[in-house]
Parts: sequence; structure tokens; C-alpha cells
Amino acid sequence: MSTRTDTGNHPADPAPPPSGEGGGPDAPRAPAPPRALSPSRAADFMTCPLMYRFRVIDRLPEKPRASAARGTLVHAVLERLFDDPAAERTPPRARSLVAPAWERLLADRPELAELFTDGDGDGGGDVGGDGDGGSGDGGDAAAAGAAERLAEWLAGAERLVERWFTLEDPARLEPAERELFVETVLASGLKLRGVIDRLDVAPTGEVRVVDYKTGKAPPPEYAADALFQIKFYALVLWRLRGSVPRRLQLVYLGSGDVLTYDPDEADLRGVERKVLALWEAIRRATESGDWRPRPGRLCGWCDFKDSCPAFGGTPPPYPLTGVDLGLPQPRPAGAGDGAQGRMDTA
Repeated sequence: MSTRTDTGNHPADPAPPPSGEGGGPDAPRAPAPPRALSPSRAADFMTCPLMYRFRVIDRLPEKPRASAARGTLVHAVLERLFDDPAAERTPPRARSLVAPAWERLLADRPELAELFTDGDGDGGGDVGGDGDGGSGDGGDAAAAGAAERLAEWLAGAERLVERWFTLEDPARLEPAERELFVETVLASGLKLRGVIDRLDVAPTGEVRVVDYKTGKAPPPEYAADALFQIKFYALVLWRLRGSVPRRLQLVYLGSGDVLTYDPDEADLRGVERKVLALWEAIRRATESGDWRPRPGRLCGWCDFKDSCPAFGGTPPPYPLTGVDLGLPQPRPAGAGDGAQGRMDTA
């Protein structure tokens, strides 16, 4: 087992979650108990159990965020680039894909246009915009301000795409899978699911799991938290395929860093124990209705403060009182734990 953080050249990172987990602007609004666990929702619960409830059970609406939309856009460009022949996977070609990918994303989610018309929703200021909302006189000035903010935001996305070429050489890569949806049901009955950005398979059969991040790499003391998501994917793949991925790789486009980790079975059994313990805590909270807020530094970004007791708000009535939940009862993972599941390319 080994781990290392690398910066530099290396030859050869919320969209709405899958159905049944809630959250996101396009999610169904009918309250429902949780039926599965993904890395994002697990991270939500670890950050703040009440936020998890609002996203997964109540499914309260959230406004779009420029940072999340940018991540979706950049991921789409990096996936699309591999449709081109290897020799044509160049920085200019990648940059040229940004605007068409944005048009497709906007067609699917028209509400994203609001990010640039009102200067809200974390407004894209981290990619060079001044975030002043374009408050000139009249509609023409407002439209010009929105166009300027959008141009700055798209230019920031292009810079992230271009930085990728300093970290990996796509001309030397032929991914086995891109945007791979994976799902498995553990022997305990718990369903795990997620979408893997890229899966590389060497001629020898060794598997590398790659996850793109549009933000900056965390300090070393927070590396374990950053690795949880990709270890979760490794656990699902191990339970599906019966072999441990050789390498896990996080590509941080915001800072130009690459974090790699080589797991073993003991690692993934530890992740499985953690996931089962998380699900047990979620199950107890779902059945009791006791969801506690956990105030922290991310509260300033939360859309749920008006409903949060930590900020003087009142949560909506708990919608699952008296509902037959039928949640799986996790048991400790053992050497004989089996799993069933599926893999689909999104």
C-alpha cells in the first residue's frame, strides 16, 4: 500500500445524483426514504446530517452554483475529447469544445443562465469575474454585464481544460470506460452507486480509476478525506469484479496537482466498514427523525440556512413519520461478503 502527492507532468475534480438519492435542482420533490448511498451523499452526511436530510429526504430546492456547473462542463469536455483520434487531442481542440458543451448543458438545464444574469450563485468570480452583477443603466447594460460574466466563466473553464495537458497526455491514453455508472448491492443489502470519470486498463489487466477535480488539491492533512470518494469507487469495482484496482488517481485541475493512491484489500475492507457504519447512522436518523445540524465553515454556502436551527430556522415537518421505511439493516463486512451489481457507460 502506498500513497503520494505529485505535482507536474505525468505521461500516460453537485450534477443531480442518481435516482433514489434526492438532491439537485432537477430532483423529484416527493419526500422519500434513502435507498442507496453514493460518495457525494455519504460526504453530505459526514459534513452535516441535517443537510443530508434536506437533500435526500425532503429534497428541498437548491439554486444552481457556477462552480458545480463549471465542473460538469469541464468533465463533459474531457470525456468528449477522447472521441477524437489520438493525434487530434490537443489543447486548441479541447478549448474549442468548451462553448458547444456549454450550449448543450444550457439546453438541458436552462436555469443555469441565471448564474450570469444576477451575479448570484457563487457567480463564477473564481475564474476572473468581478461579481458586481453588471449593474449599469437599463437592460442593455445588464445584458452586457451578463455576457461579460459568461465570457469570463467560459475562459476560466478553458484554462482548466488546458491545464489538464500539463498533467496527463491524452494522446497516449485510450480509456476503457468514461463516465461509467457503477452500482452494487452488498451482501448486507446496502446499495452503493456512483459515476467514475475514467477507467484505464493496462495491457497487463491492471486498472486505474481516475477522477477529475476542478478545484485545488487539499493540504496533506486532508488527503484522506479527498481520497474517500475514489476509494468508494474502488470498493464498488472490487465487489463487482473481484479484483482491487491497481491505482486511484485524483487530477486537480485548479492547482495542477495529481494525487495517487495504491489500495489493497485491507484498505477497501476498511472503507466498507466505514460505509456500513455511515449507513447505520443514516438508518437510525431516518427512523427516529433525529437529524442534527453540524455547523462549520461550509455553512456560508448552504442553501438551507433558513430551515436550519443552528441559524434560527425551523425545519419542515418530518415527512417520513409513520412511513414503513423498509431500510436494509447493514451487518459487518466479512470475508465471505458477496455482491451483485451492474456497470453502464453514461
